[in-house]
Amino acid sequence: MALAERIMAGEIRAAARLMRDVDDGFSSALEELKILYPYTGNAWIIGITGPPGAGKSTLTDQITAAFRAQGKRVGIVAIDPTSPFTGGAILGDRIRMNRHADDEGVFIRSLATRGALGGISRSTGDVVNIMDAMGMDIVIIETVGVGQDEIDIVRMAHTTVVVMVPGLGDDIQAIKAGILEIADVFVVNKADRDGADRTARELSMMLDMGKRKDGEWLPKVMKTEAARGVGIDDLVAEFDLHKTWLLDTGVINRFLAEKNSTVFADMLKERLFAEVHGRLVQSGELGTIVEGMGTRAVDPYSAVEKVLSGISLVEQPQSR
Repeated sequence: MALAERIMAGEIRAAARLMRDVDDGFSSALEELKILYPYTGNAWIIGITGPPGAGKSTLTDQITAAFRAQGKRVGIVAIDPTSPFTGGAILGDRIRMNRHADDEGVFIRSLATRGALGGISRSTGDVVNIMDAMGMDIVIIETVGVGQDEIDIVRMAHTTVVVMVPGLGDDIQAIKAGILEIADVFVVNKADRDGADRTARELSMMLDMGKRKDGEWLPKVMKTEAARGVGIDDLVAEFDLHKTWLLDTGVINRFLAEKNSTVFADMLKERLFAEVHGRLVQSGELGTIVEGMGTRAVDPYSAVEKVLSGISLVEQPQSR
């Protein structure tokens, strides 16, 4: 049996192997993903993002426990940063979720960013699809600690959660427009700390100042203490409200169209670059271009135009 068939039959080991092959970039994984794709689109995807130290892993652990109490199967994709010097990653987020290790209804996969920006890994979408095809009801993506514009998660998750924490310094600086505009739910975690009420209040004020059309979703600011499980049930209930709103208003259709367009465009760009760059390297033309740029005999603009002009993206009909 193909890996894809074994995955749909419920074999965990096959899923883990395909996820590894996808993350390592093996071409054989593409055929398996093609088989799985028609069986995806059923899981609800929740993105957890926010600055380092906000307690995202602990919050993910508690949210998982709440969904499991409802009888739902949960997949977790935990993204860890890759060292720019050694290329390694600790992949330690699963340590905080150790209590779910023996739960057959929970599957945790750690991924390294491998240099990708935006808070997620290049293989994240494919790993989510594998979990979806496995029959997971909920897939939670926990991003690396992100800044104000590393917001790729919003294009992948149905519900995006931005986790803040008091005591990070200038609260207004931490919640600039880049982050404000992506959240479906705001969480002020570690709410037992001094300044939690102020952080929540300032978030609410900034949201109230924003321009929203009638009927648009208004993100709610919620306070939690993930380490003690405080506020988790209310947070999960808010996820359900957001899901209901997306489905009832039909906004989900626009979201899915934009998501699918982005997935296709990203895949096309990556494949085209790999194909063209590989040909330039193999033919030796890349070296010639680089050398010409060094002496200023070749400018990169003309070089790119020349390369593109030599690529036929549409097969021309043969003349008779």
